[in-house]
Amino acid sequence: MSEVRSAFNKASSQYDKYAFLQNEIATRLDAKLEVISNNTSVILDLGAGTGLLSKSLLQRFPDSKLICLDFAQESLKNNPSTYKICADANYLPLVNDSIDIIVSNLMMQWCPNLKQLFTECYRVLKNNGLILFSTFGIDTLKELKKSWAVVDNKMHVNTFVDMHDIGDQLLQEGFQSPVMEMENLTLTYQSVTDLLRDLKAIGAQTVDSRSKFLTGKDKFQSMINMYESYRQDGKLPATYEVVYGHAWKARNQVYKITLNKS
Repeated sequence: MSEVRSAFNKASSQYDKYAFLQNEIATRLDAKLEVISNNTSVILDLGAGTGLLSKSLLQRFPDSKLICLDFAQESLKNNPSTYKICADANYLPLVNDSIDIIVSNLMMQWCPNLKQLFTECYRVLKNNGLILFSTFGIDTLKELKKSWAVVDNKMHVNTFVDMHDIGDQLLQEGFQSPVMEMENLTLTYQSVTDLLRDLKAIGAQTVDSRSKFLTGKDKFQSMINMYESYRQDGKLPATYEVVYGHAWKARNQVYKITLNKS
């Protein structure tokens, strides 16, 4: 986790410039709050970073207290909220039953222990409190994964959790009525190096950004050659499986999962 934190701290100054996809997903996540009514005295933006989602939350809930928490201190410096905490999401420095809504945009994929994360979220939420989040699903960057797979069997790309497993974990930690949705978004690039450069610019680079040097130039070129087979209309696609979910800290609810594909 220290390497991930370091990457986001280094990327903080240029994050908003390159985080087109992250900003778009934040907008879509915020829109889901339009149809969800809840007492919103205190809101927690979990993994708030530079504030792509925080800005919308401040506008939507001007009379609420917005706490922005992130483990990358440099990212929080650019966050517009008055209340900012640099901390690990797995160990929230918040008292029990203190938060009305937890909203999290593209943070969960960096948490290897969802059980611990959801246990903490459940603890700090008030009864009837809501957790709403977005994260990346298992088909994210599938073209890059398959291209590296022809080179060796090492893990060059981050792994992501299946949306149904996320829903199951929410249930196991006591949440009720989890709803899971999914959509595929595709970005296009002129070259593979452009994609890798963008990933590095937002601190979300592949597991080891030194892959070119560790695997050798020949293997790295083989990966690029394989990726070229995906080129369509002069562009290289990069697929992102975006997962949205919400659940309640409440009782006597019915478990429901919906799957939307696009």
